[in-house]
Amino acid sequence: MDFIRSAARRRTLGALAGTALIAAVVQIPASAGTATAPDKSSAGSAGAQSAFSAAADDEYYKDAEGKTGEELKTALHGIISKDVTTLSYDEVWDALKQTDQDPDNTGNVILLYSGESVSKDSNGGGEDQWNREHTWAKSHGDFGTADGPGTDVHHLRPTNVKVNSTRGSKDFDKGGEEVEGAPGNFTDEDSFEPRDEVKGDVARMILYMDVRYEGEGEFPDLEANDEVNNGSKPNHGKLSVLKQWSEEDPPDKFEENRNQVIFDKIQKNRNPFIDHPEWVAEIYK
Repeated sequence: MDFIRSAARRRTLGALAGTALIAAVVQIPASAGTATAPDKSSAGSAGAQSAFSAAADDEYYKDAEGKTGEELKTALHGIISKDVTTLSYDEVWDALKQTDQDPDNTGNVILLYSGESVSKDSNGGGEDQWNREHTWAKSHGDFGTADGPGTDVHHLRPTNVKVNSTRGSKDFDKGGEEVEGAPGNFTDEDSFEPRDEVKGDVARMILYMDVRYEGEGEFPDLEANDEVNNGSKPNHGKLSVLKQWSEEDPPDKFEENRNQVIFDKIQKNRNPFIDHPEWVAEIYK
């Protein structure tokens, strides 16, 4: 794989994603007294970070140059595991208020599954509040809220408490009944399907966790697989569907900004599949 062409492809994909999202008309019903999320492709955020430049990209990922398959995965693991700042679970609250800030209302965060824009201060355990969703279910590998995988902001997102409970620890797959309070999301007894606008986000978060945690120290060796009903095994599915979702829903401005905020201000590492979505196909053949 030619590394320069890969970087170019990333920038092209990002541009196409922004164009597609601007053209799309997405209607998400708002709850009473709750604003709906803005167009996530908007770059007009008071807290927006500067884009990751091509030169910075080439420097950060230099050890991945020319690699494919398992060699690429191993190289990326080394890159994103170096000099990482690890948060406590309490610190995650404030981190999410930065990473998922509404670009049109700095006092709000955008909820992952419902797409609603709600007050940053409405976090907690109440049914109408938002809490910390482990996109890679914390029971899959039984790491709970331990510092490391249990507090890694790259896969933690604000979600409505009730919707989070509905998702539970299910793997991701297609189908089911529409989720109450989160139109466009579906669930059945063993899987959860997020709304179209964040399907790729979910896929890239799961694959980040697969690359980031390889069984070192006390951390489990997390592996994406092509199954559901993974239970407490350190696996998360469904890989074939996640690959499809990543391709169909490329990174948008909100996701790219989130990656930059985590890198600049919080953990000092990046999700490589946001910077290089083409690497999904390079690793997971």
